[in-house]
Amino acid sequence: MELAFERRGSGEPLILVHGIGHHLKGWAPVMDRLAASHDVIAVDLPGFGASPGLPAGVPYTAESLADAVESFCALLGIREPHVAGNSLGGYIALELASRGVVRTATAISPAGFWSRGELLWCQGVLRMMRASARAMDPGPIAENPVGRALSAGLIVARPSRLAPSALVDATMALAGCEGFDETLESFSGLMPPAPPKSPITIAWGEHDRLLLRRQAVRAARWSGQRVKLLRGCGHVPMSDDPALVASVILEASGPR
Repeated sequence: MELAFERRGSGEPLILVHGIGHHLKGWAPVMDRLAASHDVIAVDLPGFGASPGLPAGVPYTAESLADAVESFCALLGIREPHVAGNSLGGYIALELASRGVVRTATAISPAGFWSRGELLWCQGVLRMMRASARAMDPGPIAENPVGRALSAGLIVARPSRLAPSALVDATMALAGCEGFDETLESFSGLMPPAPPKSPITIAWGEHDRLLLRRQAVRAARWSGQRVKLLRGCGHVPMSDDPALVASVILEASGPR
């Protein structure tokens, strides 16, 4: 499937997958660091960012979105790339690892390890953020430090490090994505994927307010390994600490 993407660097391919309502520009703070040793390809999922929606009749689920990423890699002639994802993208990374079609997978605060109450919290927060994004003019809010903290504080731990232009772009992406509602509804049936066939790394933001940090304990039990803690980081940590996020991905996708 054809997807919008940004590509830079050289080396072994590394696919970056964003979360629900987000877009490939969310990876901008870490792209250059990763591109120093990888052929980095950040994608917009179908129905998000600048990518077209899924074909008629194909439901929006984590699995169908993973199918689209796998198809996109085949279209580019990329076999067994490394993959890193955040939130929904983290689940997709783990799903691709369970299929054995990636070399390594790094999942940052992946979806799917919630309790019923935590799922309802996640869905409620995301619906509220979507409604706000569709109702507001993000420009003035993004330029105001207090407005930036109020609008982004549930997603990032350090709103002051989020560039105003990045917040405007992210707000517009959230407001306009056609795949949002159906994908969010599909979360109600989302379970952790099958055991991975490829090496995986899971990391979690210390101050994740969307997928609460205790979910990392379940992810650790599922994976049989310790989850890395991203200190000082929120749910979308790339702007909170680009060096730390890049180092986790590079360690996971480096020589073994």
